[in-house]
Amino acid sequence: MEAMGRRAIGTLMLLATLSVVGVVVIQLLWLQQASRYRDEQVELNREQAVQLEKQFNDRVVMALTDVTERILSITKDPTDLFDAVKQERPNYFAVTINDTVHPYLLEAMLRKEFSRRNIQEDFEYGIYDCFTDSIVYGNYVSVDSVDTDTVAHSELQKLDKDGHYFGVYFPNRQSSLWEEEANTWMWIFPFVVTLIVFSFFAFSVWVILKQRKLSEMKNDFIGNMTHELKTPISTIALSSEVISDPDIIKEPDRLREYARIIRSENERLRTQVERVLQLGSLDKDKLDLKREPIDMHQVALDIAEHFKLQAKERGVTVELDLSAPTATVAGDRIHLSNALTNLVDNALKYGRMNGTVRIRSISKGNELLFSVADDGIGIRKEDLKHIFERFYRVHTGNVHDVKGFGLGLHYVKQIAQAHGGGVSVQSEFGKGSTFILSLPLSPTAVQRH
Repeated sequence: MEAMGRRAIGTLMLLATLSVVGVVVIQLLWLQQASRYRDEQVELNREQAVQLEKQFNDRVVMALTDVTERILSITKDPTDLFDAVKQERPNYFAVTINDTVHPYLLEAMLRKEFSRRNIQEDFEYGIYDCFTDSIVYGNYVSVDSVDTDTVAHSELQKLDKDGHYFGVYFPNRQSSLWEEEANTWMWIFPFVVTLIVFSFFAFSVWVILKQRKLSEMKNDFIGNMTHELKTPISTIALSSEVISDPDIIKEPDRLREYARIIRSENERLRTQVERVLQLGSLDKDKLDLKREPIDMHQVALDIAEHFKLQAKERGVTVELDLSAPTATVAGDRIHLSNALTNLVDNALKYGRMNGTVRIRSISKGNELLFSVADDGIGIRKEDLKHIFERFYRVHTGNVHDVKGFGLGLHYVKQIAQAHGGGVSVQSEFGKGSTFILSLPLSPTAVQRH
């Protein structure tokens, strides 16, 4: 069934990948085709725009030339102003004249000539004043005959020209480049959509793989838990059946041995149930911690005494170096004791036979640091970043036939963080590991220190 689930996930991933690749390919082909069509249209539109703009400019130049000739005829100036009209910018024209002209007269002539040349564009005009060396603003002329007082007038710039001149500015005429840039978003949109689709796909793949990994770890947890609980139950059942034989009284040594086995397996069963209960307590939204002053040195001594028999059976020496000047923390005694117990238990399980487990305490600032070190199999680098995750177990093959649920270190991390501390690890594969539990010292302990 598990293999079937893996095949289903693999098929789903394959189909999803093909779908996204298909969408991306279609988008690329569409963009390529649209880009080619757009380039053709842009080139055609540019040619048309250039042609229309040239025609407009020619009509403006001819109209302004006629205006200049009329001004010369009115002033009876025989001078022929050759090439008097200059296009200073795409929408700004300047006309050289021999003398100043009245704004109203200029406006009337501009209106008439522009109308005759079919120049249907709003325009502004201004006349250069030699006395103030500036452009005297004339008026804003609208072809729609709107209220020009409500129109925002432009500041006509003074040109670097000698003598008298007037300027005509067409505010509504813009370069075709702006129109091209205005449509740029139409080409960005498909790219953004494709990016969103790809991001959603990548996030979905990440979620699926994470859920698959979590599902596999939960399955391992259930399998390990079933094995760990069934073994002591079966042993207790067999031992109970043996001591229920009336003739067992005749063999007191054998009776004591089976009684010891029942107690040992019962303690093992109790420990496993306690670890499952620890998992349940972590699933709550908030841990219900009982805050009280705790002497962690005494907790460490009690834990060392608790593991004395287990260490003796493995030939392991437990060394205590409780050199911290103060070890009082404010926290939950049961949870902190369980956290330190898990670290020592791991050191014994993963340490080598006839080795050494070192429990050391030091104070660093306002923190109490407990380190639990072993000289066992160590942890690979690729496993270090995962060992505090729930259900994660380092694969050790058959080394020591280590069993567990993958909950201990996750529980230690959660309890340490709930007390305002943390847990870290230093390990080298094949040479052992050192776990460091940090807890904030009690404020009263800090003051005394």
